[in-house]
Formats: sequence, structure tokens, C-alpha cells
Amino acid sequence: MRLPPLFAAFRQSLRLGYGAEALRGDLAAGLTVGIIAIPLAMALAIAVGVAPQHGLYTVLVAAPLIALTGGSRFNVSGPTAAFVVILLPITQQFGLGGLLLCTMLAGAILIALGLLRAGRLIAFIPYPVTLGFTAGIGIVIATLQIKDLFGLELGAQPQHYVEQLWLLLRSLPQARAGDALVAAICLAVLILWPRWVAKIPGHLVALTVGALAGLALEAFGLPVATLGERFSYELDGQVLAGIPPVLPEAVLPWHLPGPDGAPLALSYDLFRQLLGPAFAIAMLGAIESLLCAVVADGMTGSSHEPNGELIGQGIGNLVAPLFGGITATAAIARSAANVRAGAFSPLAAIIHAGVVLLAMLWLAPLFSYLPMAALAALLVMVAWNMSEAPHVLHVLRIAPRSDVLVLLTCLVLTVLFDMVLAVGVGLLLAAGLFIRRMSELTDTTELPRAQRAILQDMPAHVAAYAIRGPLFFGAAEKALNALRRFNPEVRVVIVDISGVPMLDMTALAALENVLVDYRRLGVVLILSGSSAPVRLKLRRAGIHQLPGHLHHVRDLRQARALALRLLAPAQA
Repeated sequence: MRLPPLFAAFRQSLRLGYGAEALRGDLAAGLTVGIIAIPLAMALAIAVGVAPQHGLYTVLVAAPLIALTGGSRFNVSGPTAAFVVILLPITQQFGLGGLLLCTMLAGAILIALGLLRAGRLIAFIPYPVTLGFTAGIGIVIATLQIKDLFGLELGAQPQHYVEQLWLLLRSLPQARAGDALVAAICLAVLILWPRWVAKIPGHLVALTVGALAGLALEAFGLPVATLGERFSYELDGQVLAGIPPVLPEAVLPWHLPGPDGAPLALSYDLFRQLLGPAFAIAMLGAIESLLCAVVADGMTGSSHEPNGELIGQGIGNLVAPLFGGITATAAIARSAANVRAGAFSPLAAIIHAGVVLLAMLWLAPLFSYLPMAALAALLVMVAWNMSEAPHVLHVLRIAPRSDVLVLLTCLVLTVLFDMVLAVGVGLLLAAGLFIRRMSELTDTTELPRAQRAILQDMPAHVAAYAIRGPLFFGAAEKALNALRRFNPEVRVVIVDISGVPMLDMTALAALENVLVDYRRLGVVLILSGSSAPVRLKLRRAGIHQLPGHLHHVRDLRQARALALRLLAPAQA
């Protein structure tokens, strides 16, 4: 089996010619995207139920590995909002160790998908399915931020969305004014700043303003929850607030805490329970990474290697958990910013990881002052952008009813249950609707003699039909049953199948049943105009030419001559 090329993106960059201008573009893009990635990585790690440094570790390890080995020149990988709805339940049920082990399993699945050359198959996922579950994920992420937006003190959160929402609504009277004010200020900055100064990332300004506002409110006696109050780490026997300003150490995931705080115990049952979520992570990672690569290609006119990108994503997710990194995939927003900032090669994504590294080593103490409400406001904006609410409303107005049904089904199931169920049901529903549409394109009609000059003088003992469209399991029975409706005096049936591009086993079985009925009635079937692939399938199925029962001819002219010869003895 020919392996998909590793380092495809780097090779493509070198073939295009890498010079000083390209290096300047990569440096500018890496710096820009690195600044964007720092707060997002921490906020998304918190959203999935782990300490913020694990989001930074993901960028440090997974991002450069994926950029180096992947198949897209412009993809920038790291923690993304799409995974929150999958990873949070895993963390709640299996702890940090279970989350990292599940990520490693997902990485192995992604590598297998790349080796099996499944990169092109992702394109067959219907757009309403993708839009539906991403919009649903956006709603769930925004709902989960209500707790920190209003500084609510909750116990153990339930796993089901309706119960979570009900608990949050009941807790709203306990909202703290300081957190709510910080959240409102940050949201205002996030909305308004890009309209005024597009070159400076709005979320960087929002978090800075939020931190200053939090300090001011604390001075006036309004407490504001900060990252340093929520998270701590141990270094040289001391417990310190915030995140550790040191590089991650290599550790096996099963040596990390499980749901009860004790090291995870490896077992067959544990792998069995994690396999389903790991497959969901792999599929979502594949979809988002390849979709991101397509978007980047559209912005730059380049092309990516999909199977190489899957292998690169798999390698990143297989290695990053060994250093405390959570699930990574290509992020559309960061990749688009990478392109707009002038990136030329995967070196930009590697530089962006270096920026995150320097920030973690030098600025970690300052991160302790970030208000949790500010990080929650950032995730609310991420959720809004991810949900594409205006676009969803537009699609609901203009799309066919069947596509609207698929979209709404995926959205509701994602919110109320989980993304795995939503995508599975959405694909089945979309496939069923597609089959129905295709079956409507296939029909069997009697050939009108007035429109077929070549058959105008045929006797009444001859019936002529035309089948148009693919003969597959959704349409074969209906199309071939029409061949049984003819005058009892008919002795020869001509069927023009030149408009049949393909047929499956269901169609072959139905055709054999028609032949059995024709033999019993003494009717001869003449198939006209079959294409080479159709003839080959008929031959392999054993539906050969059988004089006096079944004949294959090239066109209707030959069918007419053969029908007259077959009827000549009877007429004589």
C-alpha cells in the first residue's frame, strides 16, 4: 500500500521557493497567531474541565508536530471549541488521565484513517449535518459559560444539558456583580474593538481591560474570581497560584489522576469505554482539520494533502498527551488569521508555538490576574462565531425542507444529547432523504411510437419501454415492476437502458425475477443500448444472452430488426 506523504506541506513550501520574504511572512503570522492562541488555549482547557496549562501544553507539543508532519501549509492546530462537548464528559467521567488516554486513542485512529486514505471521504458528509452540529456545539459552549460570566458557585454539574440549564437558571439569583460587570465590559470590547482597530487582536485588548477592571472592582469591594484563585500548582514543595512557568514533563496518561484522584488503572473495560469517545474525537478532528485546510486553500489558491494531514493530526494527538496536552485539531479562526497575517509555510505554526512557550515562561504570573469572567466572555464570542447563527437562519429560509430537517435534527440532538448521536442520526437521515431523491430520478416509461419513428411500424405484439436513471436498491423495484404491466398479447418487450448509468445487486435480483416471469409467459426481453459497465455487471451476475428469452442489442434499430425476426414464425 502506498503511504500518504509525510511532510507534504513543508515539501510543497520548498518547491515553491522559500526566501527572505516568505520568512518575514511566517514570522509576522506566527507572532500574530501566537498572541491569539494564548488566552484561547487556556480558556478552552478550562472549558473541558482541566487546568489551563494543559491547553498551553497542547499548543507547545501538538501544534509544531502537526505543522511539521501534516499536509496543509496554513493550518494552525491547538485546542478548539468544537471538542468541548465531547471532552468535558470524558473529563468528568474518567479524569485527566482518561482524557489524555482517550486523546492518544483518537490519534491512533486518525493515523489509521490517513493510512487507509480516507481523507477524501470526509467530503461526503452533508453540509446540513456539519452546520447543525457546529451550531449545536456553539449553543452548548455558550451555556456552559453562564457559570463564570456571573460568578456562580455551583456544586457538581449534571451531565445532561437540560439539567445543567435548569441548575444555572436556579443559581442566577446568586450572581456576583463584579464578575457580571467584567463579563459585560469584555463582551463589549470583543464586539466593538474589531470595528475600530482590526490590526490588534480584540480578545487581547478585552482580556487586558477585563483584568484592569477586575482589579479596580476588587479595590471597591466587589470580588471578582480570577484564574489564580481557581487554579494552582505545586513547585519545589510549594503550592502556588495560577499556572506553572515551566516546561511540561513527560508522563504516561495512566499515571495521572482518574475520576477519583488516584492514578488511572489500565484495563480492557477502560479501553472499551474510551473507544467510542475516541472515535468521535477522531472523526470530528478529521472533519474540522480538513474543512480548515479547504478554507485555507480557498483563501490562498493552494492545495493540501488530506491523508497526510490526517496522519499529521494523528501524530500530534498521539504525542501531546505524553506531555499533558489535550486534544488538538486545526482551528479555522487561527488558520484564517495565519493566512491574513502573511504566512507562507508551516513554519508560521511552529513559530506560533514558540510565542506561546515564551509567554508561558515569562508571563505566567500575570495570567493569575485574568478574571474567569473575561475568559468566559472570550468563549462566548468563540461560540457565537462557531454557531454561525446568521448563516443558520439564512439556510433555514432558503434550503429545501429535507435539508432543514437534517440541520435542525443535528442541532437539537447535539444540544440535548451529544454530538456523536447527532452526527450518526444526521447522516442516516441525510442518506435516507438522498436515496428518496435519487429514486425519484429513476423511472420507466413506455416508448410512444409517435415519437420513435424507428418503431412506428411495430406490431401490437411488441411493447417498448425506456428506463432512465440509476437502478439501485431505492429505485430498482419500482422501475422494473413497470415492465410487468403490458397487454397479454405482447410477445416481445424492448427495453432501452441507455439512460441507466449503474445498477446494484438489488436491481440485478429484480431483473432476474422479471426474466423468470417472462419465461413463464413466453415473452422475450430485448435490452437495448446498455453501457459497458452495465453489460459487465449483467455478465458477472449471470444474466447472459439466451436465445428465445433474453437478447442484448446495441440500439433500437437492431432491437426492431430482432423483434421482427422473432415474431416472423408466429405470424407465418
